[in-house]
Amino acid sequence: MSVYGYCRISTPQQNIERQVRNITAAYPAAHIVREVYTGTACRGRQELDKLLHTVQPGDTIVFDAVSRMSRSAEEGCALYETLYKRGVNLCFLKEPHINTDTYKQALQRQIGTAPETGSAATDRFVAGVMDALNRYTADLAAEQIRLAFAQAQKEVDDLHQRTREGIMTARLNGKQIGQVPGRKLHVKKAAAAKELILKHSRDFNGTLADTDCIKLIGIARNTYYKYKRELRDGTA
Repeated sequence: MSVYGYCRISTPQQNIERQVRNITAAYPAAHIVREVYTGTACRGRQELDKLLHTVQPGDTIVFDAVSRMSRSAEEGCALYETLYKRGVNLCFLKEPHINTDTYKQALQRQIGTAPETGSAATDRFVAGVMDALNRYTADLAAEQIRLAFAQAQKEVDDLHQRTREGIMTARLNGKQIGQVPGRKLHVKKAAAAKELILKHSRDFNGTLADTDCIKLIGIARNTYYKYKRELRDGTA
């Protein structure tokens, strides 16, 4: 049986090593899977998707917190249920009350076979009560899982709202947020590359073809032609 530790950060400013340390402290033999700066849905969670195709029944995936698995309540609950049915163990260091082992124990504590009292009416009543209690236990455990993912989603929603409010407040106070429309962003690297284009490209003062210039300067093809257009247009 394998143990995997899944660590994810969504911004370059975050430090993924904190999650790694937390997981390896509790599970020293865990194989760490890092998901660095996934950003928005444009890239998704490639490393997690690979892991989900790798894990086998009996394997364990450890998360520092439930938000590392999913910040969407609906998606998180669905993924939890899928992995639980596959026999994959889930462990959340900050929310141990929703670990799959805890969920299993809650279900196993359900009341067994109803006693036979000799009275059909009484037996039906007792069986109904026991069935209701068992459903309540299962629903309560499932609700704890839903609440944990809902809280993770609320936290990220609150963060986005505070960010929007901060930007709005800054704009009302006259601060410029982002680049001024129509203003060119001058980057030192771009300026140096354009100087080399002017010097070596045969379209300007040099003798080299575009392919040779690209190799010499060491920039992407699209970037090279973008800089050439800007030089021709006089917007460099």
